[in-house]
Amino acid sequence: MQEKIPVLKEPIRRRGAGKKLLTVLVLLFIVILSVLFFNSSISKISEVTVEGARFNPQTTILETAGVKAGDAFFGTRESTIAGRVKALSSVKDVKVTKSFPGRVHISVTEHPAVAYELSAKGNLTAILSNGTSISAGSDNVVDKPVLTGWKDDDAIKGKLGIALAQIPAEQLSDLSEIIPLPSKAYPDRIKIYTRSRFEVITAVSLLKDKIGTLNAVVESQNPGVVTMLLADSYVSFDPETPENEDSDQKETTQ
Repeated sequence: MQEKIPVLKEPIRRRGAGKKLLTVLVLLFIVILSVLFFNSSISKISEVTVEGARFNPQTTILETAGVKAGDAFFGTRESTIAGRVKALSSVKDVKVTKSFPGRVHISVTEHPAVAYELSAKGNLTAILSNGTSISAGSDNVVDKPVLTGWKDDDAIKGKLGIALAQIPAEQLSDLSEIIPLPSKAYPDRIKIYTRSRFEVITAVSLLKDKIGTLNAVVESQNPGVVTMLLADSYVSFDPETPENEDSDQKETTQ
């Protein structure tokens, strides 16, 4: 009889092993590419630009931002950079934009200047709308009042900056010089000289509410002394002005 030859089974192909090998090769390829990328110049910051800063030098903004050419492009988030710059007391808002490859742009919005202060040495300081004092640099004094006679650590000066920020620009432009004139009743009392040749005595805490009264006097009266405290009074520089006598009596009560 003819013997039957047993059927040989085909070897089972291990498909899983092939897939694992392929996965390892892909991962290895990604790792190699990542290493090459992060060690190449294309992954570094090549340029950092700043715009919008009037009072802070560009070097100050860059140092505060903590980024420079050569740093890792993906090393610091945009929000982190913006938060660092916004910590500067003179800065109101910051927008940071990254554009690949390697460019970082920092757009700064500072609090506007509402007054300036001239020191005894002739140095000009800007008083910003949030009460901050900062070197004015090359900023041009045209339509803002100048503060004279103030101490460096005077807290009223900061409050004055905030009060001036609430006055419309067209009204603020008439204020020429502001000096401290404190009294027991009004520690924040000030004296203002206007470009329209008026002298104004008021208080920082009352300035916002009294500016409308001052405008009415300036528009309807000749130059003189305007007192705006507990009561309002006006004394003309012209001795022939009839209201001079009545106003003089009101002045002595303040």
